[in-house]
Amino acid sequence: MALQLYTHPMSPCAQKVRIVLEEKALTWEAVFVDLPAKANLEPGYLKLNPLGVVPTLVDEGKPVIESSIICEYLDDAFPAVSLRPQDPWACARMRFWMKHVDIKLHPSCGALQWPLVMADKLKTMTPAEQEAMIDRVVEKPRRERQRRLLKLGYDAPDVAEAVAVYERTMVDMDAELGERDWICGDSFSLADAALAPYFQTLSQFGWSDWYETHPRVAAWYARCVARPSYQRGVAADFSAEKLVDLSERGRPAWQRISELLAAGAPA
Repeated sequence: MALQLYTHPMSPCAQKVRIVLEEKALTWEAVFVDLPAKANLEPGYLKLNPLGVVPTLVDEGKPVIESSIICEYLDDAFPAVSLRPQDPWACARMRFWMKHVDIKLHPSCGALQWPLVMADKLKTMTPAEQEAMIDRVVEKPRRERQRRLLKLGYDAPDVAEAVAVYERTMVDMDAELGERDWICGDSFSLADAALAPYFQTLSQFGWSDWYETHPRVAAWYARCVARPSYQRGVAADFSAEKLVDLSERGRPAWQRISELLAAGAPA
């Protein structure tokens, strides 16, 4: 039975798992979950993933949830191509960066991306329908963040915090990449797979000027993009027409991001 991945093309959590699947040359089936339409909150999906998020990996009928756990699961289950450093200290650094993605960079990416694309369906609803839909979001922090972003857009405090987290991440990555090509050593690892999709978000909205001010980060991301796993697992989902649409959506947002960067929004 082929691996199944419940996914959405613009979910960075799903993108990092797709990169790992492709790095390992595994056969897998994509199952699309319509996030703007909140298909992730339907009862059938919640049986697989009680948190109501993507991705979910199903292997031999058994679901595995939480993207970093899925990546480590794949490295355990299919060890022929290992994406963990052999050195224990380097492996600890890999897990540090994966944790940073999970607890800091991912919510920040959500604050920047959600108002531009994921709120499309909600914006067509009445206020009462919007509230009812957001009430179904499983975790309270995500519920409240969506309420703020829907009401305030890029004036929400979440956006200023997100800009600060992204900028601090790039400063730290630039220092980490001082003497090597990859974030935890000489080889591409789960940490690189975890981080790269969050720069896809910047690129697709036309915000590449941001990471290009950090030359080592920009060079690292170019190396990630050049990998066949990235091309098959991420880039293949973005047509030229889609990228034009996203760039147009991102243009006014970049104005606000630039203002926040100039002001030095605190983390």
